[in-house]
Amino acid sequence: MSGSAGIQQGSPAIGAAGSAPAAPGAGGTEGSGATVGSARIAVKKAQLRSSPRPKKLEKLGVYSSCKAEGACKCNSWKSQNPPPTPPRTDQQPNTVNLQDPCRSCSHTLGDHVTHLENVSEEEMNRLLGIALDVEYLNTCVHKEEDADTKQVYFSLFKLLRKCILQMGKPVVEAQESPPFEKPSIEQGVNNFVQYKFSHLPSKERQTIVELAKMFLNQINYWQLETPSQRRRRAPADDAAGYKVNYTRWLCYCNVPQFCDSLPRYETTQIFGRTLLRSVFTVMRKQLLEQARQEKDKLPPEKRTLILTHFPKFLSMLEEEVYSHSSPIWSEDFLAGSSGGPIPIHTVISAPPVARPLYYNTSPVSVDQSSCGSVSPARKTASVLEPSPGGQKRKPSEPLPHEETKKLRIVGDIPMELINEVMATITDPASMLGPETSLLSAHSARDEAARLEERRGVIEFHVIGNSLNQKPNKRILMWLVGLQNVFSHQLPRMPKEYITRLVFDPKHKTLSLIKDGRVIGGICFRMFPSQSFTEIVFCAVTSNEQVKGYGTHLMNHLKEYHIKHDILNFLTYADEYAIGYFKKQGFSKDIKVPKAKYLGYIKDYEGATLMGCELNPSIPYTEFSVIIKKQKEIIKKLIERKQAQIRKVYPGLSCFKEGVRQIPIESIPGIRETGWKPVGKGKELKDPDQLYSTLKTILQHVKSHQNAWPFMEPVKKTEAPGYYQVIRFPMDLKTMSERLKSRYYTTRKLFMADMQRIFTNCREYNPPESEYYKCANLLEKFFYTKIKEAGLIEK
Repeated sequence: MSGSAGIQQGSPAIGAAGSAPAAPGAGGTEGSGATVGSARIAVKKAQLRSSPRPKKLEKLGVYSSCKAEGACKCNSWKSQNPPPTPPRTDQQPNTVNLQDPCRSCSHTLGDHVTHLENVSEEEMNRLLGIALDVEYLNTCVHKEEDADTKQVYFSLFKLLRKCILQMGKPVVEAQESPPFEKPSIEQGVNNFVQYKFSHLPSKERQTIVELAKMFLNQINYWQLETPSQRRRRAPADDAAGYKVNYTRWLCYCNVPQFCDSLPRYETTQIFGRTLLRSVFTVMRKQLLEQARQEKDKLPPEKRTLILTHFPKFLSMLEEEVYSHSSPIWSEDFLAGSSGGPIPIHTVISAPPVARPLYYNTSPVSVDQSSCGSVSPARKTASVLEPSPGGQKRKPSEPLPHEETKKLRIVGDIPMELINEVMATITDPASMLGPETSLLSAHSARDEAARLEERRGVIEFHVIGNSLNQKPNKRILMWLVGLQNVFSHQLPRMPKEYITRLVFDPKHKTLSLIKDGRVIGGICFRMFPSQSFTEIVFCAVTSNEQVKGYGTHLMNHLKEYHIKHDILNFLTYADEYAIGYFKKQGFSKDIKVPKAKYLGYIKDYEGATLMGCELNPSIPYTEFSVIIKKQKEIIKKLIERKQAQIRKVYPGLSCFKEGVRQIPIESIPGIRETGWKPVGKGKELKDPDQLYSTLKTILQHVKSHQNAWPFMEPVKKTEAPGYYQVIRFPMDLKTMSERLKSRYYTTRKLFMADMQRIFTNCREYNPPESEYYKCANLLEKFFYTKIKEAGLIEK
């Protein structure tokens, strides 16, 4: 009969941060306390198992019910004369008599242990091990201060005690049994190594494998923060989901480290990406901070590996952990250039012994402040799926698979070639070089700040004063620091006014923290009902400027607002700030209707109102990296094309024979360059004549009965998600404005804009829709008029 105790998923969990000797610290590698605690229990178990059998029966009698005749209800034997103090281990144990009476029921010890008479020595020793684990858990229950932690310690205490009574094996009852998620963390990291580094030479690949082993071992012996601590640190995160995983981790991974009568699993083998996401950022920050503090104690052969390669390895892994489209978390992960399935073998195995990875230090403490954290928990922005809706597409009618595919545009580069080029520009071999190579003269403004954030040097937190919650000392100190920064950097702004807004509960501030102190921030007020936010103050302390912090601050603020579905900024910028805001995408062309903000924000004399419209599809904190990759892709494609066409053809000899001219396409090699014959048509060189002709054609098109869907720009309210699908919108009103401004200097520009109207319509709307049919009919009419005007051949 097996003993079991039910622990509800999501119930209060055992606190690794409590006072149990074997579980020190909330977050961090297992320190010496856990190792010593486990060793101490092991020594006690060895001593007890070597004791005489009567002594063992006395110990088990304490946890056994009385079996004397008469249905005695005593559930444990208690000595008449318990020792006043615990006996010393170097003293001989007192002789135990099975006729000693129980203090509770007066029956003898023998009546409590009759069921153990024929039990083998091996089974007796197993039960003794459980008994010592019960005593240890009982000590933890009494020492633990956290109520939730105490409750689950007590649940496991009852589970083990029941096992002794029933002579069963401990089984933790739960809704699910391990593993809880596939692929596991270990498999995901294996896939990451194969996905990113399989092409490296064996020596360099071995370096990566060693880094992966270090990382997996850290997770296996990492002490998670309790759910209550996590709620204080990151209140916006999924508290219920974290509590479920935390409870599982404690029962299956953590407590069995020092109570070995419970079955133990490796964290990396039974948990997957969900748990890894919840611990990765804090863990990464602490590991890197720990490495910096202990760098002088590291052995020389480990110093470069840990201080240089490990941070870069973690940065690359972080992108895959938080990416929604990373292939390493697919259960049918495929590797290999051929794209076919290959056997996935384990290239990394975490060591079974609980010890720090590469140096012996105590865990790094983390300040748990109750503020909304933007960083370092940076998540790679997902590619937003277009949401069909509005009048131009019925959401209840999903498109067939063929229609959901994007139309292939002439000139598109094959994805196979793009993937091949990407493999060359993201070659991790360069990752093993010095970090300074990342910061070239052509780096983006925010690249240094982004690198510092990934190293944990700087942090970003959205904070604010509150009248409803208990004041948090750390947040109040940061708010005071922000008030000082704004006062020093904005001398023309009254200090009283700055103080009032910074501490106003309706305002929030994105604060930039470095070495525990505030060095900059952006104070803002959100107006969700009006769909905009007003930026009030923006400053970075003078001795920390020109490091890209201002740009990175604004990028974090943009992503914070995209997350909260507010896509417009407004601010009054003085003459010194206009340049900064222009660089951040602000302009004097305000997209927000005046009725939306009139009366909501204060006018400032001598300042310029500027606005910025956010694109929810852009991951702003990584935008410069994406642009840089795109430039590298284009550069590599150009180099490949040049290599293909760099061929010397024999000279033309036909002219010696009297030929006066030849067709361009007959020149050897001309087509290999990508040249194509240009469609013939009459190009009007007189600007006034061109303007008059195009104006007439545009008037005919606007007057057509099928032109009504294209007269004005598409409104977001009528077609939600339109501007996420259509990157380059166009309409007849915009074309009229362009024509008036003499934008169309050639017929090709005019025809390209008109064609874009029809292409956009067909890309967004299904073929059976009225809009799709209007586009086809109007397109035919347009080309009829173009031919009549002689701009293209009939």
